[in-house]
Amino acid sequence: MGKLQDQLARLRRFNMSVRAGDSELRVESADLGVENEALEMMQSPEALDQAVELESIVMRRERPVLAIQNNATKLIFIDKADSEIWETRLKKAKPLLDKAIRAVGRVNLVGGQLDWVGTGWLVAENVLVTNRHVAREFAERKGAGFTFKPGASAPIEANTDFLEEIDNPDQLLFKLVKPLHIEDASGHDVAFFEIEIISGRAKLASPIDLATDITQTENVATIGYPAYDSRIPEPELMERIYGKVYNKKRLAPGGVTRVEPTRIWHNCTTLGGNSGSLVFDLDKGHAVGLHFSGSFLATNYAVRADVVKKLLEDVRAGRVPRRTETPSRDPRPASTRQSRPSTVIRQGVSGNSLTIPLTLRISVELDRGGPMAPGSARGRVMDSGADGSDMIDDGTEAVAADYRNRGGYDLAFLGEEFSVDMPAVIRDADDILDFQEGGVSKTELRYEHYSVIMSRSRRMCFLSACNINGNQSKKSVRVAWKWDPRIPMDQQIMKECYGNPPKFSRGHMTRREDPGWGTPDVAKRGNEDSMHVTNVTPQMQAFNAPIWLALEDYALQHAREDAMKISVFTGAYFAEADPEMYGVRIPLAFWKVIAFIHDETGKLCATGYEMDQQQSLQPEEEFVFGAFTSPQLGTATQVSIRSIEARSGISFGKLAVVDPLAGEEESVWAGGSFAPLLAMEQIRFVR
Repeated sequence: MGKLQDQLARLRRFNMSVRAGDSELRVESADLGVENEALEMMQSPEALDQAVELESIVMRRERPVLAIQNNATKLIFIDKADSEIWETRLKKAKPLLDKAIRAVGRVNLVGGQLDWVGTGWLVAENVLVTNRHVAREFAERKGAGFTFKPGASAPIEANTDFLEEIDNPDQLLFKLVKPLHIEDASGHDVAFFEIEIISGRAKLASPIDLATDITQTENVATIGYPAYDSRIPEPELMERIYGKVYNKKRLAPGGVTRVEPTRIWHNCTTLGGNSGSLVFDLDKGHAVGLHFSGSFLATNYAVRADVVKKLLEDVRAGRVPRRTETPSRDPRPASTRQSRPSTVIRQGVSGNSLTIPLTLRISVELDRGGPMAPGSARGRVMDSGADGSDMIDDGTEAVAADYRNRGGYDLAFLGEEFSVDMPAVIRDADDILDFQEGGVSKTELRYEHYSVIMSRSRRMCFLSACNINGNQSKKSVRVAWKWDPRIPMDQQIMKECYGNPPKFSRGHMTRREDPGWGTPDVAKRGNEDSMHVTNVTPQMQAFNAPIWLALEDYALQHAREDAMKISVFTGAYFAEADPEMYGVRIPLAFWKVIAFIHDETGKLCATGYEMDQQQSLQPEEEFVFGAFTSPQLGTATQVSIRSIEARSGISFGKLAVVDPLAGEEESVWAGGSFAPLLAMEQIRFVR
């Protein structure tokens, strides 16, 4: 009965939230609610099963999913319990919907691993908008622009089918000519493509107007292509709603429940494949959002239409900065790469590369960490680690006395009135590594602008705590990995588990650039200090997904503008079940907590995140359509700081109280379903 009770609770919670915002639907479903309460009082498995069925009928009545045929508002209700209220509302909106439905299509691929990847719709005469995470399946940045990714034998081609309907074999295909813009991970989940205007005898539909004034409303609908979603814990309910028919154009009415500066929340019924869907105002006839993610029986998120409009205007006017991305690592699985021995040769300051085909494959690659400091090769040995730096300091240059001037993490960094203590390791306090400094026993390894607390048994840090000043950030050259002379070398991991695949990358806890701020000398010292092996943990070579890496940058955008300061705490979850590989126990998951003064509220704000690499350590699994992230890359999720405390055994003091998810035991997605953060706009900074 436990599973049924959980399902009933989730259904009831969702239905109550819908009725709270729509008085007409609340009245319409009152009869089923009375019957359901009577069933629940019977306390038998049969009655509980009937109660779940009745509650699911309420859900399907209040948030139905409707078929579309012949690219017009020929709405087909598939459930006998469908809402008369929604039928009336949708028929009234028919003239507006007729136009919008024609402008929404399914994004298909030719020459890639996937047949289709999501939804797109017309925002200008020859421009289609979709999500960044959809676009990245087949397009990428190249130099100052964008291009289609390589396929098996040629670049992947993409088109949009503006039909792909139930029981309709016809197609209406228009080719995507080129990618116009794909937002970076720290930006909005938006991408634009140029699309051909004429395909055969067919001409593109008219674009959809983008709203400039967005408010909460009970009368919107998503139009898109929901796909079967294996992540949903209620597959039977999903199949009843969708009639076991997926990948076809559907309309799902609902409401906008919350409006934020860059995104809206809505409760239309969606699945994977709906990414890129149109969120359409049924009263005003314009787009209010670009759907990018959601959680079944919880809530959904969309980029605001006015944000999309402004971004499109900037792209067309050339106001969006064009950045050249660093070349990515070899995307092939390690097992498919040549395993010949290699010799690495570097050319002084420039770090340029040279490849000479010999019996041995001699390859010299551009150092992705930037140019090396002059003379940096002295007293160091080469290492083949795939973390961006092949240099290791042999430990002969530094002594403990060199660190006496390091201030470390500053608890008053955000302001005296917003003082944030160093997190405290509670559960494993007896495993904290201590060391002697000036005859005094200490546990905090202080560096420039950050500090580390080490685990004696794991030989890596419990946590790394860093102060970041975005107004004073400076770039510095990358240096070699260093030992910390204040603690024994046998309490640090320099090599062992690190190297080329299948070994691990050295994953920074405090990012290399984060302590690099202040005067030039101080910024240089902060950058160099980040390269201590005390500040790393073993991570899969492809573990650091873009959103995980960009969390700090996104928080800086929301920090008080006159200060641009944040404090970041990062660490690994140490568990008994962590597997041992290459003589080192490998953590399966990581956490991050970011604290700052919010630019709108002027109050202390703190948010928590998790990311795991467990699936990366297991054999490759079947791709889950609609997730749009490879399981090998890990998944980042916003979670409550209380949940991080419970899992890590580390106390964050008052930060757990100011967390917008305080009191919530589940992720931002709710319902116990840890779906990935696909865009920064999903993050909640306020309650």
